[in-house]
Amino acid sequence: MTLEEIRVITIVYVSALAPLIIYFYKKDKIPLWVPSIYLGSFLACSLGWELWFTYGWLDGDPVNLRRSESLNQWIPLHINWLLNSMADAGTISLGGLWLMWKYSGKNNQVFHAWNWPAFGILFIWCIAQNIFVELFLYHDQLSIGKELSWAPFAPTGQFFNPLLFEFNERSVMLQTQLPWLIMAPILYKAAIYIARKS
Repeated sequence: MTLEEIRVITIVYVSALAPLIIYFYKKDKIPLWVPSIYLGSFLACSLGWELWFTYGWLDGDPVNLRRSESLNQWIPLHINWLLNSMADAGTISLGGLWLMWKYSGKNNQVFHAWNWPAFGILFIWCIAQNIFVELFLYHDQLSIGKELSWAPFAPTGQFFNPLLFEFNERSVMLQTQLPWLIMAPILYKAAIYIARKS
């Protein structure tokens, strides 16, 4: 196993499990609506793209054909979507909402009405982490020539998937960026709805 593979495995498991551990240790300080956002985000991410990308359901290759044998052993096909969806819901979705709240002066009003500067922070977080994932974490699984399935949150599929840019001989494609372009406003709208309802 290479150092790169160890890094990927560590990041995947930590980003999936750390938010749950933090929640159980800090749940008395966390708003009651946060678990609902976690669950909703988990469902949106798993049904929106993670299951589709993992199994290659529609015009795509399953993840076990797109990555190394070591990664397949440590992150088996049938839990790949689960771990990625947990990381999406916890580290990305809840982490993004926390950053949005923190950099809006810890103003709880950002969860009661749409706030464009606050949404800008969330949006930048969602897109920046996704570009990081494509360039530095899953670059071998998402590169040119690796076929990803169509997914509800990646509606253009392989039919329209232009190269957006390259960095250090690694590519960033439209299809892999669409899920978080779609998810970010849904996440914020859902957070406002659930927080106000609570």
